[in-house]
Amino acid sequence: MFNPLYSSNNGSPNASIRVLVSMMILKEAQGLSDQKLYEECRFNMLTRSALGLLNAGDPVPTESTYYLFRKNVNDYAKAWNGNLFELSLADITKAQCAEFEVSGKRIRMDGKLLGSNIAWLSRYELIHETLCLFYKQVKETSAFDKVTRGKLDMLLKMDGNKVVYTCSSEEVKTRLQKLGELIHELLPMFPASVNPHYLTLQKVFNEQFKVGENKIVVGREKEEISAKSIQSPHDTDCHYRNKDGNKVKGYSINITESCDEGGGLNLIGNVDVRNVSTSDVDFSQDDINNSQEVFTEKPKAVHADGAYHSPDNQEFCKGNDIDLYLHAIQGAKGRYEFDFLGNGELTVLDTKTGELVEVTKITGKNNIKKWRIKNEKSYRYFTQREIDTGLIRNEIAKTPIETLRKRNNVEAAIIQLGYHYPNAKSRYSGLVKHQMWANIRCLWVNFVRILKYTCQSCLKTAFFAKYLTKSLFNKLYLAFKILLTAILPNDKLFSKNIAC
Repeated sequence: MFNPLYSSNNGSPNASIRVLVSMMILKEAQGLSDQKLYEECRFNMLTRSALGLLNAGDPVPTESTYYLFRKNVNDYAKAWNGNLFELSLADITKAQCAEFEVSGKRIRMDGKLLGSNIAWLSRYELIHETLCLFYKQVKETSAFDKVTRGKLDMLLKMDGNKVVYTCSSEEVKTRLQKLGELIHELLPMFPASVNPHYLTLQKVFNEQFKVGENKIVVGREKEEISAKSIQSPHDTDCHYRNKDGNKVKGYSINITESCDEGGGLNLIGNVDVRNVSTSDVDFSQDDINNSQEVFTEKPKAVHADGAYHSPDNQEFCKGNDIDLYLHAIQGAKGRYEFDFLGNGELTVLDTKTGELVEVTKITGKNNIKKWRIKNEKSYRYFTQREIDTGLIRNEIAKTPIETLRKRNNVEAAIIQLGYHYPNAKSRYSGLVKHQMWANIRCLWVNFVRILKYTCQSCLKTAFFAKYLTKSLFNKLYLAFKILLTAILPNDKLFSKNIAC
């Protein structure tokens, strides 16, 4: 599957693809730096044997080959051709599921937020750093006049973080306004194809500024700037998210793994990495479909937390004969509980008074069906969506605790995924690199699970073999004793000797 990285008329790569991929897996498995990885590959016999370098003279791929391979995988994925490590994870795990009979009838999923390896920049620092990167690339060109070059040198002579720390808020606002006006003058001077930093600068300008009447550049209000805007010119893929007070500039990762009955082997079937602004509900349908291609059977039950609840996901699971088990639903529990009778009539229970409330079915605007009740002050209306949410809450309350607990172990997979990043910030920047890391890390987690499962199976087999051997020996001894007693003379002394 790595053939597209190499030219068909230019020979094979100068190092084994298996060795290169294995080196990357061992690096993420043990949290090694590149320098430490090469030290292990050159001098540690266990590492060399794991890579298949069994002879002392077997060469390790050079650093340039290793980095070029990673760059080619990254560039191939950025060209919208697909992440080859994602295909590798699916292909290898599919074979593992077939070998160890991992059905995937039950699956569970959970997510994790991971920060990109970037500095947290203020608004001024972001614009300042983006303009600096662009200016370094085009500084030697003849497109600038002396006046523009002088403005740039004056505004950029001090680092952005020093400006923020040494200047007052009013001075920062003034410099920010000057940066916006200067960028507005610069952009028309260059074609978009000059360098990759041009598009970044253009996007940052459009996100942070607007051009009003009379072509006056005005900074946008904070409320106008989207969480999907660029957070750093060094990682233009990452977004911003504040989830329950957890502020992250990076990516959202969703894991889907099997949780088959019987306590057997469970494997991660799919890992999905997207921008951190992606909601959990957006992962469900795609990841269920992707995991279905890996496991040996179609999923019949999905276990997740309340963040994965949405009417669309409920309909998707119903349409595919999948039971969706949720631990809870986001939001506070309402005052009223709903239920449908056998004839299809809705009943509403007021949990505050403990009494059933009279319900009237009406048709609202655009032929939308609603239900109306009368409370202490006025009328209260319920839509079909509110009623469906209430019915789901009732189903969750009736679900046995043993069923709900099946989701809990997926949190262990989440911990193992980010084991070397306890501060929830990675070593990488860019969406593709995070996808590569997540797929490689999941390959390692599955490998360790299979290793432990195989060792436990061998111990069980050895125990039962020992027990069976002992049982057969006892049976043979008794049968032999009965045979001797039957054929030898019935003499007390002789029988005592045989017993001895």
